[in-house]
Amino acid sequence: MLQPRGVVIGLGVLAILAAMPVLAAGQEAAGEGGLTFTRDVAPLIHRSCSGCHRPDEVAPMSLMTYEEVRPWARSIRNRVASREMPPWHLDRRIGIQQFKNDPSLTDAEIATIVDWVDAGAPRGDLADMPPLPVYGSADDWQIGEPDLIVRYPSYLVPAAGPDLFGYLYADFDLEEDRYIRAIQTKPADKRARLVVHHTNAFAIAPGDMTEGVESERHLVEYASGKQAEIYPEDSGVLLQAGSRTRLSYHLHSVGENIDTVVELGIVFHPEGTVPDHVRWTKQLAGAHGTIAGLVDLPPGQVTRSDGYTRFNKAARITMFQPHMHMLGKYQCLELIYPTQPVRTEVVNCAHFDYNWHLAYNYADDAAPLVPAGTILHVVNWHDNTAGHRANPDPRNWTGSGGRTIDEMGFAWIGWYDLTDEEYEAELTAREAARRKTN
Repeated sequence: MLQPRGVVIGLGVLAILAAMPVLAAGQEAAGEGGLTFTRDVAPLIHRSCSGCHRPDEVAPMSLMTYEEVRPWARSIRNRVASREMPPWHLDRRIGIQQFKNDPSLTDAEIATIVDWVDAGAPRGDLADMPPLPVYGSADDWQIGEPDLIVRYPSYLVPAAGPDLFGYLYADFDLEEDRYIRAIQTKPADKRARLVVHHTNAFAIAPGDMTEGVESERHLVEYASGKQAEIYPEDSGVLLQAGSRTRLSYHLHSVGENIDTVVELGIVFHPEGTVPDHVRWTKQLAGAHGTIAGLVDLPPGQVTRSDGYTRFNKAARITMFQPHMHMLGKYQCLELIYPTQPVRTEVVNCAHFDYNWHLAYNYADDAAPLVPAGTILHVVNWHDNTAGHRANPDPRNWTGSGGRTIDEMGFAWIGWYDLTDEEYEAELTAREAARRKTN
């Protein structure tokens, strides 16, 4: 269940779709063998659309029933045909395509919806209608009921003012060391979602100091459209007893005073479990080598920026999440292997929509395996032209910064380290499985 902030770029961008013509009433049932909503289309809508398109959720209209879907049939056709919906922005022509959390429609499923609309969007036999799915609230946890919930102190965001940046602290109240299995931060309610641009949660271990400064470990990010992070079964993150947490926040005003609370939810591995690997989540390969990404974007053009990070150990990459701001257009993840001659591989490319900070979790048998010394190369394209619909002002130069109207470019990468022996063993098993399949 995705939770974008504020206005959602979706099927119902109100100003656009309100002007779109609605189909004339279609026939109640298709002829023998014809496509119908009840038999052919409803299962696709319920699987990939109505999780967000339902009452009191983030999308601007409900798409649970035929009566709700029918007025939007032409718009649905256009959005799924262009792959704007459901949100899944990976370029299907490049790189790995096997992921654990892929909600997208196949080419055949898109053709079903297109052909159904072109045939007049018939309802079909009500006896063929699948049961309506039962959903929880938009405020429910995506990781199930957490073992531990931390509520950071409330923060009043005024109706008007500049973007707000700062820190909030809370205690975990954990009496024994535990390993994290899944984690999520989220605004506590619908109103808080309006003002939270993003947050980053960190863990500070007791007495953990470096040159007099507290050292900390990043746990999880929240941004519009971001899902929870669920780690591979054999990995986890140690949370020490007595630790506390710091929340780095970016909030912005939306025209009314809003008391904002952010929650952190954690699911632990069973007591006494020590997973085989420590899972990491970090901002890597920021443009021009910086973390946030140094960018210099003249008006009226598309500009490229690049960043690099070296893996000092062999690793298994489990997650890729592009991150840019309003001018972000497209990002590619490339691996530069430590071989002679040098070998490179473009692992994935993704279009970017600032309303959907999507994390792409690789399937276990497709997750990239990289030897020690591999360079991770992130390539970003930023569109500062009038043709980019999210551009706040194409007349102006845009530079680096943390504000919404500033820019940056990097990738959130989830991974865990491997010994050289583990890397060779996994690589051998992967190649054997590939030969068997072929």
